[in-house]
Amino acid sequence: MKLRQADDLYFVAIIPREPLKARVTGIKKELEAQFNTKAALKSPPHITLHMPFRWKSKKIDQITTTLQELAVQTQAFYVELKDFAAFPPRVIYLNVTENISLNNLKSRVSQLSLQKWKLFDRIDSRPFHPHMTVAFRDLKKPDFERAWSVYKTRTFEEQFLADEITLLKHNGKFWEEFMGFSLQG
Repeated sequence: MKLRQADDLYFVAIIPREPLKARVTGIKKELEAQFNTKAALKSPPHITLHMPFRWKSKKIDQITTTLQELAVQTQAFYVELKDFAAFPPRVIYLNVTENISLNNLKSRVSQLSLQKWKLFDRIDSRPFHPHMTVAFRDLKKPDFERAWSVYKTRTFEEQFLADEITLLKHNGKFWEEFMGFSLQG
């Protein structure tokens, strides 16, 4: 009897480079220390282009080939993060300002996932609201209120060059950067 190989969990994102990556991780650590929320620390700072999906590791070349083809056709672009925002009652994030290039890239990833990977995710079909999460799922409602009272008036302004699409893979405990695809268009 042949054992069926379990599917691995992946997602596609834009990840800022250092030092911004460390700065955002520092904010996640502040929130962990002050409000006992650590779920956001299980992934690097990122802007999601495709929500998590299951895929067989032996067929991962179907995903990586598609992402490489997309990256070769896509020009790097700047992303601006401006202040904090929230999805009450649990999520606090860094707001991403309106960005046509980012919207177009998200749209292309969604199209490719449907056409080439044959994935359809109702969650991923929601309107795109790009953001960089700093606290979520395990932030208790009373702690959300206290944290949001601090972060809603806190300023943050930074921009970074989005020059790579990253495929992340869950290792059973946290998300790891599995493979990067340089934007070359």
